Amino acid sequence: MLASRASAARSVQRISRSFATVADSAGVKVAAVDVGQPTSSVTLLVKAGSRFEPKAGVAHALKNFSFKSTAKRSALGTIREAELYGGVLSSSLSREHLALTAEFLRGDEEFFVDVLTSFATSAKFTRHEFLEYVTPIVEGETAAAQSDNGIRAVELAHALAFRNGLGASLFAPSHSSVTHEDVKAFAQNAFAKGNIAVLGTGIDQAKLAALIEKSPLASLAAGAASAPPSSRYFGGESRLEAHGGPQTVFIGFGSTGSPAELAALSAFLSAEPAGKWLQGTSPLAAAIPTNASVKPVFLPYSDATLVGLLVQGETAEAVKTAGTAAVSALKSAGSAKASDLTKAIAKAKFAAANALETRDGLVSVLGSKVLAGSDASLQTALSSLDKLSADGLNKTATSLLKSKPTYVAVGDIAALPFADELGL
Repeated sequence: MLASRASAARSVQRISRSFATVADSAGVKVAAVDVGQPTSSVTLLVKAGSRFEPKAGVAHALKNFSFKSTAKRSALGTIREAELYGGVLSSSLSREHLALTAEFLRGDEEFFVDVLTSFATSAKFTRHEFLEYVTPIVEGETAAAQSDNGIRAVELAHALAFRNGLGASLFAPSHSSVTHEDVKAFAQNAFAKGNIAVLGTGIDQAKLAALIEKSPLASLAAGAASAPPSSRYFGGESRLEAHGGPQTVFIGFGSTGSPAELAALSAFLSAEPAGKWLQGTSPLAAAIPTNASVKPVFLPYSDATLVGLLVQGETAEAVKTAGTAAVSALKSAGSAKASDLTKAIAKAKFAAANALETRDGLVSVLGSKVLAGSDASLQTALSSLDKLSADGLNKTATSLLKSKPTYVAVGDIAALPFADELGL
């Protein structure tokens, strides 16, 4: 067992050492990690999340315009060639970043880097593709989000917590006025050297840097990185009528403080047990009704964090019982036992390390650090958790409770509780 732990520790150190930030001759930040996996991936991480959009829904539309016609290939040509190589192309959107990713067999990196960089530099953004391909997908994803009470609650929580910037939705409005010209203008501003980082897995960093140096990215304008207004936390309460799906309540707080302390607080509030089919030992686990669930929400951003609990149940009464227990657990964090806080810090450290087991995790955890030019290593994240103390975590929880909460109810709003009915 000791040998396996030592091996795991060495593996983490190897990943951390090899994932380093460089600025190649093209002026684009490039980072890669290679631990011998049989496949590779390259991601263009762009500061084009919803917090940067000038018009509601344009970032969502840009995400779905990915891999359409460019000056070099048609959309069909891109897909056909990618399939000949056996690769997979995908795009994802967060409030801060647009991620364009290619996954492929080792040795095919030259073609897929060309596909990614060609879209970033010469996408056509044609009207017919927007109407025929992009708009239906945008509308479908928006409709799916609006039918999910949990997503609706978290989206509205962002709007209440931060209003503008981070408060912008990941999804376009149901009746969006975004046009292909809006998307084109947004992309032209977003795809500048200061806004792009290139992240690789299963590929040598020097090789990836050389490919980027020869790619169309070298011809991009060397514009300054986008800098949205600093986030401020406001909080508030809102209720949405919804038919179907679980009764839902979000209880949370926003902060511009240390994300490490909030990560530990989120772990402290987690009712998830260490073993399947067992009951956890957290203060919250035993108080949740069998027909309800309470899940911690921890969403860190570059200048703020949203932390809280998503409470869902079959009935409004179950949600009220579970919600009352959730608020009680949140309040107890201000005077928690040292042993409970030690467990919370250990769970937070495991979550941070475990996130790096997947490519998506590497991009989400380390990508923003690479883009910002800061230290992109697991040791940095874990060391901030190592510095936490029980007293510091108690103070963080107490400080949060003194601020205005963010409270959202989605479902049967005539029966779902108000914030003060749960003890907030």
